[in-house]
Amino acid sequence: MKKRIALVLGSGGARGYAHIGVIEELERRGYDIACVAGCSMGAVVGGIYAAGKLDQYRDWIQSLDYLDVLRLVDVSFRLGAIRGEKVFGQIRNIVGEINIEDLRIPYTAVATDLTHQQEIWFQEGCLHQAMRASAAIPSLFTPVMQGNRMLVDGGLLNPLPIVPVVSSHCDLIIAVNLNSTHHNNYQLPVIERPAAFKGRFDSLMSSLGSHIPFRTKQAEHLLNLEQEMLNPLTEQLPDPWLESAAPKARHTGDQGAPKSATGSFIIDNVGPASLLDLINQSFEVMQTSLAQYKIAGYPPDILINVPKRVCRFFEFYKAPELIALGRQIAKDTLDRYESEEH
Repeated sequence: MKKRIALVLGSGGARGYAHIGVIEELERRGYDIACVAGCSMGAVVGGIYAAGKLDQYRDWIQSLDYLDVLRLVDVSFRLGAIRGEKVFGQIRNIVGEINIEDLRIPYTAVATDLTHQQEIWFQEGCLHQAMRASAAIPSLFTPVMQGNRMLVDGGLLNPLPIVPVVSSHCDLIIAVNLNSTHHNNYQLPVIERPAAFKGRFDSLMSSLGSHIPFRTKQAEHLLNLEQEMLNPLTEQLPDPWLESAAPKARHTGDQGAPKSATGSFIIDNVGPASLLDLINQSFEVMQTSLAQYKIAGYPPDILINVPKRVCRFFEFYKAPELIALGRQIAKDTLDRYESEEH
């Protein structure tokens, strides 16, 4: 008998393409995905799957050549680097006009209401608007205005929305975490790309980051807001969670206890190259800690961890590699679960 699963698809920018590979592996093994909850790219992939259009979406993103990707970047310098109208317009063409309550399985998209500083669940109404709001990555995509609410990426408060499926009465809850700091043995498959394209894409993103108009007060407000939201949560986390989320530093001087805030130390990681990098790296640090908090509070039956280091937040041109990686990680994780079960 097929096991009915509640699938939770987390936030993580371009790494969200790995969700497609995970779904493919689950279906290949005969699991019945009975409901789905998602955040950001998890909400997009989950919504398209619930609408029965995932094959068409996968074929589209894998068929994009390098110029196609650049053409989808509709530059904006107002509350985000990219308007997103071209990308989400194509998604609307694939999915069509459909309401969440008319999908073949229950679906929840999670967004963040910046105006009231609260989490929003979309469980009815326009699917397209729910996906667009949930995936409005701060600094990268412009927010969605809904009445007096400014809606942005749900990952700001809940990058792994397990709670919406807890009462689903499924056999298993399977969560896909795109912000894992473990599983360092996984690497993206190598797919050769013209160096000129990668250079042009990186140059474009760097240029967008250096011209975002809210790089002073609004960027500072966003960083302060995320820290304000994060502090009370991290105080509740056990030390191992905090240690795994903290950046690794190499301290100078005597070995032993870490240096104080005034002591000298060298950070191994290279710093952000632009404002866009700075905001996205800050966003990812926050998401990593919040995801671990959610996992600790509501442990799923199966946790599929995709390491966040495999690609940068905005490398959306790596769809084929990320789909293949998601499929491989899901295969390994499910192999372990099924062998322990039997």
